[in-house]
Amino acid sequence: MDPWEVPAGARSISIEGYPLTYTEAGDGEPLLLIHGSLNDYRSWDAQVGAFQERYRTLAISLRHYYPEPWAGEGGEFSLSRHAADVIALIRALKLSPVRLLGHSRGGAVAYMVARAAPELIRALVLAEPRGMEDLLPGEDAAIDGASSNRAIFDALHVALQSGSRVEAARAFIDAFNGPGSWAAMPARQQTIILDNIATGIDSGELPGMRCEDIARFTFPILLIRGEKSLRRYELGMEAMRRCNAAIEEVVVVPGAPHGMHRTNPEFFNSAVLDFLARN
Repeated sequence: MDPWEVPAGARSISIEGYPLTYTEAGDGEPLLLIHGSLNDYRSWDAQVGAFQERYRTLAISLRHYYPEPWAGEGGEFSLSRHAADVIALIRALKLSPVRLLGHSRGGAVAYMVARAAPELIRALVLAEPRGMEDLLPGEDAAIDGASSNRAIFDALHVALQSGSRVEAARAFIDAFNGPGSWAAMPARQQTIILDNIATGIDSGELPGMRCEDIARFTFPILLIRGEKSLRRYELGMEAMRRCNAAIEEVVVVPGAPHGMHRTNPEFFNSAVLDFLARN
């Protein structure tokens, strides 16, 4: 029996003793979606309906994210743990070879899965994955330094200690997506962020992206970013393409910040589906 209620329409599978929650819709070849920080499987609401028409689409909640009512203490919480969980899930559900799509923190997890177990991957989609700064020279990595991941998460931690979950969430979302982004966010998405606010802890762990690893990837890779996102995402993707000439031209989602799949889902979905249809 699961230690917390599994929401209607979702499923649960034991991964090394942890009840990992996921949704599944559609038939065909498998497509697995991995959410970013302060999100969960519901982050992909605008994608699942479109993707399930062609693929068996699964969206997961990483360990300690909703529906677990986690307080931010106890248990493993790291990129490495999440990547190991995803690998175990792919094997347990016999999804291999899988098309894997990750956004932000989920992109870092997807990258680590592909590096550790490339035999499981049919195609990889990375939407502004965390950690690309490791591929950049010092001067480029310093771009947007005042708005770096570490600074944003540190600010979130301080804000949470002050006791205002909503204000903490507002500052976090506006830092990534621009001023006013939280206020403009639909109520459902605000709820998702607040449900996962305790996962805003950050150890500073990065996926350890290395050019030599990227050069060894033989499966198709799509890189996708928002037109209004931080400059370092553009630079990081250019660096990834220099590591592996087979990576296609970066897709830019018009008018979109970091949360591109929510801001402009029609363009995002079309670009991803076009890539997957060819791969």
